[in-house]
Amino acid sequence: MNKKFKITTSARAELVIELEQLKSSRTEIAEKISQARDFGDLSENAEYDAARNEQGIAETRITEIENILRNAEVLKASRKSSIDIGSTVTLKSGKKEVVYMVVDPIEANPLERKISPESPLGKELMGKKENDTAEITTPKGTTKYVVVKIS
Repeated sequence: MNKKFKITTSARAELVIELEQLKSSRTEIAEKISQARDFGDLSENAEYDAARNEQGIAETRITEIENILRNAEVLKASRKSSIDIGSTVTLKSGKKEVVYMVVDPIEANPLERKISPESPLGKELMGKKENDTAEITTPKGTTKYVVVKIS
């Protein structure tokens, strides 16, 4: 059974663009392989090995993206009363406010404040409602957050 992915509209668009770019790079990679073959002995040909490796990585990613898109449920914006995948959450800790978006693990990027429900913060936030508190223990200590807003 295939895993279902819950992704945002923007994540779907990014995946479609990446897929198109990877598919268009096939010709370039094939040319690199052809040129590397001309260098002679393939058993000691670093250019050939590098080009074949690049081809393998690209084909693996193409397959992965096609699987995600085939099994993706695009999340629709809706007002939710509790935190779930697709929620944008405003949290307050002391005087500091921070905004996170809870996304499917394939879309997670903490630097962009996109967190997975499988992350420590995501696990703690799932199902919380406005004004609920969440305690997150990290190597730096325990931080207490209040859920200010869910959208």
